[in-house]
Amino acid sequence: MTEGGASHELDLEVPAALDGERVDRALSLLAGVTRRVAADAVASGSVRIGDAVVRTRSTLLTEGDRLRAVVTVPEVAGPQADPSVQFEVVYADDDLVVVDKPAGLVVHHGAGQHGGTLVDGLLAQFPELAGLADAGLGESTRPGIVHRLDKGTSGLLVVARSPRGFESLTRQMRGHAADRRYLALAVGIVEPRQGTIDAPIGRSARRPDRMAVRASGRPARTSYEVRTWYHTPVAVTLLEAALDTGRTHQVRVHLAALRHPVVGDDRYGGALARPAALVSMLGAGRVFLHAWKLAVDHPDGRRLSWESPVPADLGAVLESLA
Repeated sequence: MTEGGASHELDLEVPAALDGERVDRALSLLAGVTRRVAADAVASGSVRIGDAVVRTRSTLLTEGDRLRAVVTVPEVAGPQADPSVQFEVVYADDDLVVVDKPAGLVVHHGAGQHGGTLVDGLLAQFPELAGLADAGLGESTRPGIVHRLDKGTSGLLVVARSPRGFESLTRQMRGHAADRRYLALAVGIVEPRQGTIDAPIGRSARRPDRMAVRASGRPARTSYEVRTWYHTPVAVTLLEAALDTGRTHQVRVHLAALRHPVVGDDRYGGALARPAALVSMLGAGRVFLHAWKLAVDHPDGRRLSWESPVPADLGAVLESLA
């Protein structure tokens, strides 16, 4: 630690994946910091390529360069109770809380997100969550969080409220005992009607800020079942996807790998994922992905399950299809 924040020291040979990349963007990816923090490191003279100090944050890297840097992340306040954060609590008892997260809401603090998260809202209603991190259960920036949903995804998420709830839910997530099902609208006609996508997922070698199907990744399996095929105004498939594992962006990456990206997901599907006839009904950053069903084992032995109705914005898209 250094005064004012944590210090990341980098000393590495630039890999092929970062050849031609701006130095500030590369530092952001490698150190897990914001572009602003990376730019500040360049401005302070803390970044070198070989023996030369980098003077401009737009300097391009070359494969094989020796990159040395000290990147200091300013200290930021941890999550704070914020009653203005809007979300629906669908279930709560002494051990766990289940919420229906709206699209656009970030789950917890992270790079560039230091307030207005679901965690801040949860602390306003359930202040005892802060005690979990104090007891060594989970991280202080995400008290009670045992799994997450992307910002652009809506739906059900379970949060631990007690030590026994945290231990039970963590064990279930690790052992894939929790049942998490999504509704996804995929571009094109997905066939066959039922299937399992069994393909490992890891950091993309070409774009390290993204995930990708790659042989060196961690095992990942997504089972799916087609609900409806639509043909107008564009060909799309409404399907239900079940996570057999829980990798970052798993449903999105797996469907994109099949060339059937989730509607609205330009991160993994590019222009293919943005048919003009549909994305105009979705807000910026919204993907047609909704965690509609969740089932877990309660620490007292009961199996509990919940369902979330399709949100209005996604419902409007479905009503436009035939």
